[in-house]
Amino acid sequence: MKRLLSIILILLASSLFAQDTVRIMHYNLMYYGQTSSYCTTTNNPEASKNGYLKTIIKYVKPDIFTANEVAPNSVKHQLLLDNCLNVDGVTHYKKCNLSNLSNSDLSNELFYNSDKLGFCSQVNIPTSVRDINIYRLYYKAGNLNTTHDTAYIICIVMHLKAGNTPADASERATQTNTMMNYLNSLGVKDNYIVMGDFNVYTSTEQCYQNLINYSNANIRFFDPVNMPGDWNSNYSFSDYHTQSTHNNTSSTECFASGGLDDRFDNILTSDNIINGLNHYLYLTGSYKTIGQDGNHLNKAVNYGTNNSAPSDVINALYGMSDHLPVTLNLRVNQTAGINEISSPNIINVMFNNPVKENMNLKIQLNEKSKLTLNIINIIGQQLYSKEIEVSGTVLNYSLPTIDLSNGIYFLKISDNNKNSLIKKFIKE
Repeated sequence: MKRLLSIILILLASSLFAQDTVRIMHYNLMYYGQTSSYCTTTNNPEASKNGYLKTIIKYVKPDIFTANEVAPNSVKHQLLLDNCLNVDGVTHYKKCNLSNLSNSDLSNELFYNSDKLGFCSQVNIPTSVRDINIYRLYYKAGNLNTTHDTAYIICIVMHLKAGNTPADASERATQTNTMMNYLNSLGVKDNYIVMGDFNVYTSTEQCYQNLINYSNANIRFFDPVNMPGDWNSNYSFSDYHTQSTHNNTSSTECFASGGLDDRFDNILTSDNIINGLNHYLYLTGSYKTIGQDGNHLNKAVNYGTNNSAPSDVINALYGMSDHLPVTLNLRVNQTAGINEISSPNIINVMFNNPVKENMNLKIQLNEKSKLTLNIINIIGQQLYSKEIEVSGTVLNYSLPTIDLSNGIYFLKISDNNKNSLIKKFIKE
């Protein structure tokens, strides 16, 4: 039996650490499918934007693509999918649901590679400016049909209030506080990513501090490149400036002028992702501002030489928007969880996961039994064993985990008939 368990654990561990990569891109599409007094069909034609965005998507090949500034019109969202993503033989992209509870002239969207990911649910939070959209996706592990278990990721897309007045900054702070309070109400430490055009000039602004220093540390966000500071027109941050791609455009026209000098567009991740605690891990060094070579402070993205991307991509970035897209890569475990080797007497097992000093177990049984609890590492070594006589049908037990090193372990629960159930957990 011990040899069989070791073989099972090794196979499970091998499956657990089979890995894939998910690439995420966020991009402000600058009035895609929408017109205004300054963005018109003449200076921001949709047909041209389709060609530019198709070039950019083919270059980046994102698995998750989130967008700001799309017309709040389902027809335009579908046209974007059909004209820019599912083109030239590509058919795997799908989109989520349009929302405009805030009655804005612009909306957000999330597109995803359906070969890798599936859509689970969506929550739309209205604000006085624009909706904040929270999308829950799941990873399509190769054995999903067998295990019925997966790794979830929650993508939050925001487009905060523009402008550099105190009133604008106050409105941005209200928006991020609304979103963080919602996450806090869920009470779950999860695989959160927040992305969007934050329109923020410095990391000390309250809207940004709400994200990175929220009172509940479990839902705080982290900058993958750890570059706090005063970003506006500061050469120290030129690798991360995303706005503006144009330098010589009149302020009365659609594209903002001034050249690349602001870090408006961001992707921030939760602790789970930055430290790889729950199936997704940020790959260090993968955070990029597409089209940014660090040498174009206060210059147009296509000014002179820019070898950070092929010339057709640089020109497409110039023509598409006055923002640059930001991207990062995540490593994801292809097998999201190891559920059980079944035990007919054990009805349900609940516990906190990840664990720190203790695992608070609640085990429901069909009948009273003597249980044996074992903690086993991923190479099959037993690190802990405890026998417990359960007088009823529910066991509440605090299992000490303080001495375990950070990592992934298996909890094996056996009854007095030698039936076993195995659960995976993470020690942090």
